[in-house]
Amino acid sequence: MILQAVLNGILFGAVYVCIGMGFSLVWGVMNIINLAHGSFIMLGAYITYTLFTYFKIDPFLTLPISMLALYFIGYASQKYLLNYIIRASIFITLTFTFGLQILIANVALLIWTADFKSAAPAYSGEGIVLGGLVLPYIRCAIFIVALILTYLFYLLMARTKTGKAINATALNLEGAKTVGVDVAEIYARTMGISAALGGAAGALISPIMTINPFIGGPLVGKAFVVAILGGLGGTMGSFAGGMALGLAEQVGSIFFSAGYQEAIGFIVLVLVLIFRPQGIVGKRFY
Repeated sequence: MILQAVLNGILFGAVYVCIGMGFSLVWGVMNIINLAHGSFIMLGAYITYTLFTYFKIDPFLTLPISMLALYFIGYASQKYLLNYIIRASIFITLTFTFGLQILIANVALLIWTADFKSAAPAYSGEGIVLGGLVLPYIRCAIFIVALILTYLFYLLMARTKTGKAINATALNLEGAKTVGVDVAEIYARTMGISAALGGAAGALISPIMTINPFIGGPLVGKAFVVAILGGLGGTMGSFAGGMALGLAEQVGSIFFSAGYQEAIGFIVLVLVLIFRPQGIVGKRFY
């Protein structure tokens, strides 16, 4: 029982890593708590649902489309909206991104209605049984894809010119300007990458979760917990936070009813804030 819960926590923890990476990126680089991030994830899930339902494209094959579409949405939202309040107080940026989340949710409501939907393929109920452990094919595939995305994100941030410029901007804004970094463009690309990661997370959760236009709120709550648990430490921080949240929820569900599953993550969050406020990793590098 416990071993199965640990396995489930690891498998789903990889999805939490993808959910938290983009959120942590914007927070760490731009110092903005982007409450619209959950709606970006929701849009990614709906793009996958639409392509699966009407064009019979496997959810995993829709991943590049969801990521590309959300990249441009994130890029545009930063360049043409958020950029005007980037230096405002945290209250203003929180209010603005909250309003953006409500706007996106209502647009999604007009397009897809409030009905619960899912993009579950025919093989979603199949799996491997090893002893007493069950490994669903789709969750294993999601785990592998999530790990690949995490590694590609690490390479992007560590090896590319854009990634190095994002790191420089996060660590020393004035220094980055001095050496010729176009900060406004880097901020737009940062939001685009964040939204693309959200789109990927949405594509990955669409086969295993029901979606509706209002799942953005709970999802951004998960992203917040992942970011705080791991610390604003880029890839490793998000990985540690996502895995910690997945394990805490799944193992905790053995001892508490399903109704308390959402609270378990926040209880762990409070404990981390008390005993290790900088997070599990706690280094501001990407």
